[in-house]
Amino acid sequence: MDDKLQANDRHPVAAAPASLRQRFTAVRAETLALAAPLSPEDQSVQAMPDTSPTKWHLAHVTWFFETFILRPYQSDYRPFNAAFGFLFNSYYEAAGDRYPRPDRGLITRPGSDEIIAYRSHVDAAMMRLLDAEASPKTPEICTLTELGMHHEQQHQELLLMDILNLFSRNPLRPAYRDAEPSHASAPVPPAADWLTFDGGIYEIGHDGDGFAFDHESPRHQTLLRPFALAGALVTNGDWLVFMNDDGYQRSDLWLSDGIAWVREHKWQAPLYWYRQEESGPWFEMSLLGGHPLERAAPVSHISYFEADAYARWAGKRLPTEAEWEVAAGNQAIAGNNLGRNQLRARPANAQGTNPHQFFGDLWEWTASAFSGYPGFTAPQGAVGEYNGKFMSGQMVLRGGACVTPEDHLRVSYRNFFYPHQRWAFTGLRLAEDRP
Repeated sequence: MDDKLQANDRHPVAAAPASLRQRFTAVRAETLALAAPLSPEDQSVQAMPDTSPTKWHLAHVTWFFETFILRPYQSDYRPFNAAFGFLFNSYYEAAGDRYPRPDRGLITRPGSDEIIAYRSHVDAAMMRLLDAEASPKTPEICTLTELGMHHEQQHQELLLMDILNLFSRNPLRPAYRDAEPSHASAPVPPAADWLTFDGGIYEIGHDGDGFAFDHESPRHQTLLRPFALAGALVTNGDWLVFMNDDGYQRSDLWLSDGIAWVREHKWQAPLYWYRQEESGPWFEMSLLGGHPLERAAPVSHISYFEADAYARWAGKRLPTEAEWEVAAGNQAIAGNNLGRNQLRARPANAQGTNPHQFFGDLWEWTASAFSGYPGFTAPQGAVGEYNGKFMSGQMVLRGGACVTPEDHLRVSYRNFFYPHQRWAFTGLRLAEDRP
């Protein structure tokens, strides 16, 4: 008999800490709460190949727990529906065949009610597993459960990104949530001064304390020259100046691939900006519906190509991810995140916290391509496909956004998107070299 079980045979040892079980329940409930304002019709539609229907997100995160935890570790587990493995696998080659991503909006059945029943089925099985007595497999189960919860939090953010993209294509510009009544507030202070840093050898990467995804490690040394980062994000007002200076027309500002995207897709402004009449004032679509553009708020929903062009226009550059992490290491991990329920980027220090905006508001484009750190190796098996297989052609973003769960933020977190993509909550911070 296992020594731990033998020593505690009168008091069975739980397979997982109570805190893990409570967190599992909270994360699963939060996903349902985010979907609650949406009708079954809202939850079924896919706006473009990069997005997914809400009900697909609800099912896929459930499939993750079923596939990587319940099937291997609970001997008496019975799948809710064997066909769901094919429908809700995203990109895990080792987990079997999958339905084409661009066609997810064609899956009208199962309906939303059946997806909720699927979630309940898996949740009940997960709680039985987490409440069971300890076994030699307990550490693996806990590690995979933690990964599954952070995976679900990523999809909470994706759910909101995707529903905004869907609603933006509706001429009625519906709101995911009505804006709260406005109240008089203190004037927003001007952007903070630049933050300067000496050159030298710094350590970056996850330090081993708490959860992190595999690609945040190993922690390692990196050499940096003296540099400075802007004390706040570039604003909508700043971006208007760039646009009025023919920023989208001047090829000298753009990478070759970037100006090609501008011309092919006729970009003239950030993704969700629009005018109600030609040459009229700009408006912006957000999760709160359409509203006049707020000049003091950070510019959002821009591609890497746009961020890079703006930095060049401003006579600056984008920070590397190492520079960003060194600078952010001195900042409190707090700000305008999902828990604040603002659902859009706000002006610097609008709530009196985190004036430098390193965490919350928007993910920040960096000049760093997404690749493995020195010594990185992907884990074995299907879980190893989580990040490592995407280390080609994508750029790193840092920080977090107004739709990122607060306890999902870390200074070492490396997000990544292709340079042309802009439906994510993305913005930019300027950097420059110092003598």
